[in-house]
Amino acid sequence: MTALAIRWIHLAASLGLVGLITMTLLAGRSDRPTARQWDARVWRLAGWLVLLFALSGVALLAHQSALAAGRPGAAFDPAAWRRLLFETRFGAVWLIRHAVLLLLASLLLLRESERAPLDWMAWRVQAWMLAALAAGALAWAGHAVAVESAALAAPLLDTLHVLAAGTWLGALLPLALLLRAASAEAGADGRPFAVLAARRFSAVALGAMTLLVATGLWNAWVQVASIPALVGTRYGWLLLAKVALLAPVLALAVINRRRLIPSLSGDAAAVGRPAMTRLGRFLRWESGLAMVILGVTAALSLMAPARHETPWWPFSYRLSYEATAELPGVNARLLIGGQLAVLGLLGGIVGALLRSRRVLLLAAGAAAVVAGLWIALPPLAVDAYPTTYRRSPVPYQAASVTSGMALYGTHCATCHGASGRGDGPGGAGLPKLPADLTAPHTAQHTAGDLFWWLTRGITAAGMPAFGSQLAEEQRWDVINFLRALAAGAQARQLGPVVRTGAPQLVAPDFSFAVGPTPPRALRDLRGRSVVLLVLFSLPDSRLRLAELAAAYAELGFAGAEIIAIPMDGEREIIRRLGANRPPFLFPVVTDGAAEIVPTYALLAGEPRPLGQPPHLRHAELLIDRQGYVRGRWLPGTPGWEDLHALRGQIQTLARETPTSPPPDEHVH
Repeated sequence: MTALAIRWIHLAASLGLVGLITMTLLAGRSDRPTARQWDARVWRLAGWLVLLFALSGVALLAHQSALAAGRPGAAFDPAAWRRLLFETRFGAVWLIRHAVLLLLASLLLLRESERAPLDWMAWRVQAWMLAALAAGALAWAGHAVAVESAALAAPLLDTLHVLAAGTWLGALLPLALLLRAASAEAGADGRPFAVLAARRFSAVALGAMTLLVATGLWNAWVQVASIPALVGTRYGWLLLAKVALLAPVLALAVINRRRLIPSLSGDAAAVGRPAMTRLGRFLRWESGLAMVILGVTAALSLMAPARHETPWWPFSYRLSYEATAELPGVNARLLIGGQLAVLGLLGGIVGALLRSRRVLLLAAGAAAVVAGLWIALPPLAVDAYPTTYRRSPVPYQAASVTSGMALYGTHCATCHGASGRGDGPGGAGLPKLPADLTAPHTAQHTAGDLFWWLTRGITAAGMPAFGSQLAEEQRWDVINFLRALAAGAQARQLGPVVRTGAPQLVAPDFSFAVGPTPPRALRDLRGRSVVLLVLFSLPDSRLRLAELAAAYAELGFAGAEIIAIPMDGEREIIRRLGANRPPFLFPVVTDGAAEIVPTYALLAGEPRPLGQPPHLRHAELLIDRQGYVRGRWLPGTPGWEDLHALRGQIQTLARETPTSPPPDEHVH
């Protein structure tokens, strides 16, 4: 709570300074006593905010020092402060912000005469620039700088977000103070000044509000990135609370702009002064809500962004086109409902722009949108569980797949069958036949779905729970194996010709070594080379290996690396290849085949009963630079036996512009 309070006060002081100075610029000069008293009061308040900014900044530095050092005593340790200030980004930003704050404090203390309009303007513009720099620099020490995909854009947009918030929300309180003073009997001389200030603020606030919402939506997308992360993490819940608090602020702003500000210039006793009093009260309410919003923002700054958290899905269903696309009628309902919703949205936009029949058009548009969504969305609903969007902590690697294969054989094959087709002897007496795990539906379920079923079981289908029998890592190993098993069924659609419409199957990562050289990994070649993965056996593959060795330079020039893996896992395979052969300049794996061969045999050939050696004696898989299996060749099928054809496919992949991001090493 201490950290939250410090950040809350620090953020409020930063934005408050921007808002105060903005409001004095918008209000302009005046020689009226009420206006001059208000101006003096605002600058006294600015001085207190500078002091609050500095004190909370020191407290924030102390807290961060203790956090970085991992011990409470570091909060008062000068050495820990020095390390934080001069060796971290946080420290560099802190020094810049407080150096700017020192300049602002000096400007306030050494304030000179403002008799000339140019002096009046120059002094305030300088103060605003310093306050804006001190507040905007906050973005360069927060979550935004950690966004790798937008390393510069993210903090810049976050800076705009902070300045927009300060310009709008930070100016609410000083304007409310002005309206309160002008609405009193003694403040009659300042009413024209207050009306003009309110109108100017209304125009600027509209732009600031629009910028705040736009940059807020962008920041939310960057830090959250998905609906599950929004509704299934603490960060997402706080963000939704922030949006919910912003809604009444926006509603009050609309009332102020459309009703109260136009009434300010009416008859003073009957219209103008009551409107001014009501507007001041509404602005104080807005300011109070803004302080609560800043508290939520401070709490968000203490949390890891939602995109880095594992969502806990709160609903019993989810919407998935991939899982329902093959069901009858889904595409037709989606097309009809989508078109109806779009028409309703367009009707609503037209109704908002027109004066006549506005209510009718808005109501009709809303009804059309609701009807369209009612038609389109229900067919996309599939069952979901709390762990549906949980990410696997175990990488999708050959070692995990082979471990999961062994666990599957022990715990699952009795019912689901040795080949995963749901034909095991133990499934005959179950209430529902076991699922065919090689069917496409396995890949359409999330890894979190599979984890829930493995952990809790499926009572209606007679599937037992394995949460007490298998450790969490073992359950994820089984899931990785099931992914590879389902991918093997999809891989049978692949051939020796690369097709853009073919499934892009993730190539499981693996480690391998060649002789005494240090171990390497498949992922080390991502972004650099197309990989031709050769599963071979002797003597069947001897001639093919000789052909590849002779063409290695040519294929390498086309953009490929070859990795040859003995299917029997022989560590002395290079000796067995013999001396009377072309030199093998590509890696021939001597360590790692025990995990690689069973995993890639699933992707290369037909499913086989577990525990039996692969039926294949030779297979080749083409993996693109992103890390997806794109081509498959087996001896006896036309295609790559002509090495010119193989080179052509390699060149196709090497020239290809990636349309998908590199695969995550954790299945979803």
